[in-house]
Amino acid sequence: MKRSPKPEPLPRAVLSGVDVRRLRYFLAVAEELHFGRAAERLYIAQPALSRQIASLENAIGALLFDRSRSVIQLTPAGEALLPRARDIQARVADAVRVARRAAEGLVGVIQVGFVGSATFSILPGVFNAYREQYPEVELVLHAMNTAELRVALRDRSIDVAFARPGIQDPDIVSEVVQREPLIVALPDTDVLAEQSHIALADLAVRPFILYPRQPRPSFADHVLDLCRTEGFTPEIAQETLEIQTALSLVSVGAGVSLVPESTSEAQLHGVAYRPLLGQERETQLSLAYLRDNRSSVLGGFCALVRERTRSQIRPRGS
Repeated sequence: MKRSPKPEPLPRAVLSGVDVRRLRYFLAVAEELHFGRAAERLYIAQPALSRQIASLENAIGALLFDRSRSVIQLTPAGEALLPRARDIQARVADAVRVARRAAEGLVGVIQVGFVGSATFSILPGVFNAYREQYPEVELVLHAMNTAELRVALRDRSIDVAFARPGIQDPDIVSEVVQREPLIVALPDTDVLAEQSHIALADLAVRPFILYPRQPRPSFADHVLDLCRTEGFTPEIAQETLEIQTALSLVSVGAGVSLVPESTSEAQLHGVAYRPLLGQERETQLSLAYLRDNRSSVLGGFCALVRERTRSQIRPRGS
C-alpha cells in the first residue's frame, strides 16, 4: 500500500501569524457570526478585532469569512478551520491545566524506596492516603536495604526513601518520622515466651538472628551494641538481608531476634513477641531525599508523610 507523502512544514511566518490568541478571536466571530457581538464578548474594539482576523487570513492565505452579505458566513476554509481551532483551544487549556497541576505536585510520578521492616509500620497507611489525595500521581515502589537506598537516591533512580535508622550523607536530608520500641521475636516453644516481658540479659544464651547482613554499620550493629551494654556478645546463628526472612528463621526455632514493635502485626505461626524489661530500647525510621530535589511531587509526598507521622515521633526516653 502506497503511503501518503508527509505534508511539508509550514513557513515560520505562517506559524507566527496563526497564534492561539488569533484563533480565539476567530472562534468568537465564527460562533457569533457578527463582528460587533464578538468584539463585545472579547472586550476589544471592533476595528481591532477586524484587523486581527484579517492578519489571520493573510497568514493562512485564505478568507475565513464571507463578508459580502448582510450576515457574515464562514467560507469553506473557515468551516475547515472551525473544529480544528476548537480542538487546539481545548488542547491548550488542557496543557495549561496539566502544567499547573504538575507545578502543584498533583500529577506525575514518584519513585519510592523502602526497607522491608517499614511495611509493618507506617507505609501501608502512607501509601493509601497518598493515592487517595493524589490520584494522578503514580507511586512506583522499590524494596531495598539502606545502602542501596543511599545509592539510588544519589543516582536519582528514586526520589525518596524510608530507611532504618537513617542515611548519613551530606547531600541527603534524613528526617526521623517514627520511633518505636524494640521487642523480642522468639519461638513460641521457648520457655521465655511464657513471660509477659523479657530482660535482654536473659537472651545471652540464645542464638541471635540478625538483619540486615549489609550494609555495616547497620541495624544489626545496633542490636549488637545493645547486647554489649548488657554485658554479653550474642552467638550469631545467622545473618539475613531482610526482616521477613529473620522472622521465618525464628518460627522454625533457629534463634531469637530483636525487631521493631510494629513487626508484631505479622502474626507468623511459631513466633511469639514480647516487650523488653527495663529502659526502653528504640529503633527509628527515617524519610530521606536529596537536598537539592525541588520536585513539587516530592514536596507533597513528604508533607503528607510528616502530617501522618507527627504523632509517632516521640521524644527520646518518653
